[in-house]
Amino acid sequence: MSVQGASSARNASRAVWLKQLHQWHWISSAMCLLCMFLFSVTGITLNHASQIEAKPVITRQQAQLPAPLTTQLRSYAEQHDGAKEPLPAPVEQWLKDTFKVQPGGRNAEWATDEVYLAMPKAGGDAWVRIGLEDGATEFENTDCGWISWLNDVHKGRNTGPAWNWFIDIFAVLCLVFCITGLLILKFHAANRPFTWPMVGLGVLIPIVIALLFIH
Repeated sequence: MSVQGASSARNASRAVWLKQLHQWHWISSAMCLLCMFLFSVTGITLNHASQIEAKPVITRQQAQLPAPLTTQLRSYAEQHDGAKEPLPAPVEQWLKDTFKVQPGGRNAEWATDEVYLAMPKAGGDAWVRIGLEDGATEFENTDCGWISWLNDVHKGRNTGPAWNWFIDIFAVLCLVFCITGLLILKFHAANRPFTWPMVGLGVLIPIVIALLFIH
């Protein structure tokens, strides 16, 4: 093969690889766009969490658990004293109907005199306490606002397995976006002399700040 033919083959191979990299780069960037924007914004709000005042709104409600369900819970508690087990399905349904909550099969804390169900959530907290003597039931819901909700979503705190899986997938897409971007820079570096100095600065600046100012 002549020198010109070998050069043409290399250019053709380079064009194919560059096309593939551009395709993966724009697809990953498109899929990451909204979440990258939200995670960037919540990164700022998390970094300034102490300066952003949260005003929790606390709602309390009370109700009386029906006698048959109270008897059922009392008997169940005698068998599970000190254990952590979900509430019986009829009691969960009663809580849904009465307080519009979703116990979701969470484990409750059982004692001989009461059952306590913690229901932490993104941007707040909630709990239910049921007295086993008389069936007196208390429900408390704390809402810390949408910024707190977004911060918890950013951290994956009390967001459930589906969102945690999504965060992992989103992280992989971000890696694809970064790696393909770096490889595209490599292809264009010969014609752009400032490419590697800029990449070097992008690596060096956070390392220097971390070494000098994080103690």
